[in-house]
Amino acid sequence: MAYSLPLTTMSVSEKIQMMETLWENLTQQSQDITSPTWHQDLLLQREKSLENQQDQFVDWNEAKKQILNRIG
Repeated sequence: MAYSLPLTTMSVSEKIQMMETLWENLTQQSQDITSPTWHQDLLLQREKSLENQQDQFVDWNEAKKQILNRIG
């Protein structure tokens, strides 16, 4: 099934909102989603980075603000 979105005319904010809407819908069906092996490996690597204080958490709303500031 193919869908068409007016991506070339959508603003960055509209595209992000569309991704958030899709993500919200996907999370409601999470039992049907199987994560790939590389995803587990990456999560373990990031967990080690947190334990070694090489990385830190950022609030999602703050992260979105930072992303929007970078892309204008």
